Amino acid sequence: MCGHARRSTPVLSLLLLLQNRGRMTADELAAELEVSVRTVYRDVQALIAVGVPVYGEAGHAGGYALLDGYRTRLTGLTATEAQTLFLAGLPGPAAELGLGSVLAAAELKLEAALPVALHDQVRRIRECFHLDAPGWYRQADKAPHLTAVAAAVWERRVIHVRYRRWHAPQVVERRLEPYGIVLKAGRWYTVARAEGDLRTYRIGQILTLEPLDEVFEPPVRFDLARHWQTHTARLQERLWEGEAQIRISPAGIARLQDVAAQAVLDGVNRGEPEPDGWRRTTVPIESLAHAESELLRLGPEVEVLAPPELRERIAASARAVAALYD
Repeated sequence: MCGHARRSTPVLSLLLLLQNRGRMTADELAAELEVSVRTVYRDVQALIAVGVPVYGEAGHAGGYALLDGYRTRLTGLTATEAQTLFLAGLPGPAAELGLGSVLAAAELKLEAALPVALHDQVRRIRECFHLDAPGWYRQADKAPHLTAVAAAVWERRVIHVRYRRWHAPQVVERRLEPYGIVLKAGRWYTVARAEGDLRTYRIGQILTLEPLDEVFEPPVRFDLARHWQTHTARLQERLWEGEAQIRISPAGIARLQDVAAQAVLDGVNRGEPEPDGWRRTTVPIESLAHAESELLRLGPEVEVLAPPELRERIAASARAVAALYD
């Protein structure tokens, strides 16, 4: 009985593919379903045996198709497929979470349930829109323990991890109750309770992970999206330790659009234009060292007016670079 249930899913997926996309060759079906061509032949025969009007044509333009007008009503979504539809706009992340095949099956069933007139619109959406989550000039995060954390979130299971952080001691052990997972700019994070507090851990920094026999219950009113919004707002507030007064050229402003935080861009936009096109303004900074490295990227397109310590640091770096190339 269990084996039959497992076999029914790829056969149904094959049927839905033929219904949604029309004629397809055995090779195309095999590639789409990630099975062998021999399996496709067997599944086609299984459909024919239960009365589904599948017919095949040989030749270059041949393939399998359903008799015109035939439509299956077997489009009910499983619980997992329905849950996975919330990730329908994120095929890459869904695959990383181990839900790629489930998402594909759910999309097929959803498309099969749509009126024929809407099929072209669905295909156009797929052709015209694509989400690329990682930021520019940054590779997506490598998180080998992502699926294990996702399973712990789903099962509400406590996990024990060895975690690498930025300050000493760099490697620590933690007992985590993971409430949820967030994908931010190509990096995966888990919001988890640890040592009595709700904290955020970057999943790519987890070195080892062991699921425990313990289970937990998150607070009834916990809202992951609201918590993350509040967390990031507080992080931004703590991020800026001071301010710098600068003059910046139009070319420098244009370069900032791709690399600067929104708070910095807001400060530049509030600046006072000068006759030569430069703009005088005040921008927030994280620290003297961070501001120095960020402003040096703009070269002669920005001048620091204050604080004196930052102006001197940048001047010293500029003298060192000039001496290197002298």
